[in-house]
Amino acid sequence: MTASAPVHGTWEPRPAARWEDAFLSGNGRHGAMVLGDPYAERVVVTHHTLVRPNGRDPRPPQLADDLPGLQDRLLAGDVRAAEDFTDGRPLQWVQPFHPAFRIRLRRPSETCHDYRRDVDFTTGVVRAACAGWTSRVFVSRADDVIVQLVTGPGLTLDIDLDPHLPGAPAGLGIGHGAVLTPEGALLSLRTRYPDSDRACTGVTRITVSGGTAGLVPPGVHIEGARSVLLLTRVHRHTGESDVAAEGRALRELPGAYDELLDRHTALHRAAYERVTLDLAADPAERALPGSGLLEQSRCAALLERLFAAGRYHLLSASGLFPPRLTGLWTGDWNTAWSGAFTNDANLNLQTASAAAAALPEVTEALANLVHRQLPDWRDNARAIFGTRGVVAPAHTDGESGHSYHYNREYPLHLWTAGADWLLKPLADHDETHGTRDPRTAAAFAEVALFYEDFLTRTDENGHLIVVPSYSPENRPEGASWGTVNAAMDLSAARHALRTAAAYHPGTPEAARWHALADRLPPHRINEDGALAEWARPGLTDSYDHRHLSHLYGVWPLDEITPYDSPELATAARRALELRGAENDSAHGHLHHALVAARLRDAGRVAHALGQVLDGDFFHASLMSAHYPKRDVYNADAAHTLPAVLIEMLVQSTPDRLVLLPALPSAYPEGALRGVRTRFGAELDLTWTRDGATAVLRPGRTHRVELRTSSGAESLHLVAGEDRVLTLRTL
Repeated sequence: MTASAPVHGTWEPRPAARWEDAFLSGNGRHGAMVLGDPYAERVVVTHHTLVRPNGRDPRPPQLADDLPGLQDRLLAGDVRAAEDFTDGRPLQWVQPFHPAFRIRLRRPSETCHDYRRDVDFTTGVVRAACAGWTSRVFVSRADDVIVQLVTGPGLTLDIDLDPHLPGAPAGLGIGHGAVLTPEGALLSLRTRYPDSDRACTGVTRITVSGGTAGLVPPGVHIEGARSVLLLTRVHRHTGESDVAAEGRALRELPGAYDELLDRHTALHRAAYERVTLDLAADPAERALPGSGLLEQSRCAALLERLFAAGRYHLLSASGLFPPRLTGLWTGDWNTAWSGAFTNDANLNLQTASAAAAALPEVTEALANLVHRQLPDWRDNARAIFGTRGVVAPAHTDGESGHSYHYNREYPLHLWTAGADWLLKPLADHDETHGTRDPRTAAAFAEVALFYEDFLTRTDENGHLIVVPSYSPENRPEGASWGTVNAAMDLSAARHALRTAAAYHPGTPEAARWHALADRLPPHRINEDGALAEWARPGLTDSYDHRHLSHLYGVWPLDEITPYDSPELATAARRALELRGAENDSAHGHLHHALVAARLRDAGRVAHALGQVLDGDFFHASLMSAHYPKRDVYNADAAHTLPAVLIEMLVQSTPDRLVLLPALPSAYPEGALRGVRTRFGAELDLTWTRDGATAVLRPGRTHRVELRTSSGAESLHLVAGEDRVLTLRTL
């Protein structure tokens, strides 16, 4: 190990010229994007609930009566039968996520020496400083407020709330408010959506120390201050907002920056510091700004910082909801793909590290989204499939859980695997903590009820058939997207039924669900020796696609492993080899890396990581893009990367521990500390070229199988007794 330590933050020597390069802070509700210009400081304010009404019809399509006919046609070999299985509506996007406004602080131009902006991942504080002037911004987890403190000698500032952000639609109803208060001023901004009774209102309380404040509508002018404290909240509402009440609520918060920060860091720091990664990077590279590290591409210091930034951003984006496609942030009203929660890969990948990386806050945020939408999921099952139980949508804006975003090329209303994928992290959390959340048990039971009613067709061998079936977002060669027996659907149905049974042991329902799972058909290996994306004979694989839906049984499930099902694992590895990158989306590369890690393929992990690190996917903020060359602001790479790095070092199931399964040769030494296993132990792992040491701190007594490059052995772990494992060779 090097004498220095990994850096838990990042910095830049220049302000952000683009909002994509703004440093980020968030508490899972409010977000702040800080651009850092000392003469025109801009803080873009966001909130998870800010979605713009777009006139969509959120009802799921009423198709249940026509489902048997569709099933008959698909089973008879009509490969295009599902193309017209809709209610005739055009594709409707979910309500798009948008920013609220920006807080502008303008100062007189003067010489600015030694400018620097930075973000401290351990506290969530974004700082910009030059020539004795300093701005600090964080978003409080304790008080749900954006806090900004500006200090300097004789501060002169003009402050206002600016709604004119890129892409703002015409016809917004803008209303400003500004009043002087004994401590400074209260600013407000109401933005009413066109043709809607909904609006969002932001309120900023300004406290001035050692100076004067005067109104300069729509803002305030401050002279001769030692410090200025701004507290900001925004909320979406119908009708009018009571700005005076919002101002009183802000006035009831602690008036001192340090007290507000202490209350926040007590929650944030404890979560962030649970897990750390050290790749023995060069100290000189660790000292570089983020933009400088990104120019190095493959250096260990960059991976260390991206791991730290990924955990920081994931934690900061998770609270009321889990992260959207853009996390919790956007500086543009025209957010790509509506800034939705996209459930057929993106959200799932972003939250993949939650259990192992010791971020139960992320799991709880995901649970919040799932449980508030279960009534809509029931509507989907009933309206589209005529069943009991639940079916999750592929896209949601956070308000509606109905399946209404679909069209011919993306028949997402036919996808039945989504509920299992969204519930899988909740089951992982329960295994990790040795609990059984009754909400998770009930949700899995509803998924099982859906399969009881849906799986009614059988093949000539007596196997149940998943029909219609959909493999996001691909289709067989020469066929349509709606098909039969997609591998993902088979794996999800088996997992959901068996997991529901495990949550309800000894019940008649459990026996029935196990029996149903046993009747599902096995996976198929195609003529190329690859795990087929569709188990139905006659459906030919299309390899050049960004999604790896058919390898769901490898990752995130444990259905296909090199240890328990080596033939299928070999076929899955062949499927991975044949898979193309299609449009070079970041989520495709990192999904590839996660599957490769489960298959113990260090070379493919390294290749997939290299595609992302060499592809210019990261902004100076260390938030990522969807495509190479920083095209389309998107959190997939930023939030998924920590999961990849953990999976290549440590994997676990409730009964197995795998150490160093897919370590790329470029990282011959390092330390991963604080990871959690699904059998209830905390683990620290250190490795060098000569071997490795793992320290296990079990929270419960259990016997597990240890897998290393040397083979398998049995470990008996005793609650409260540390266990040290030594690997002589890697």
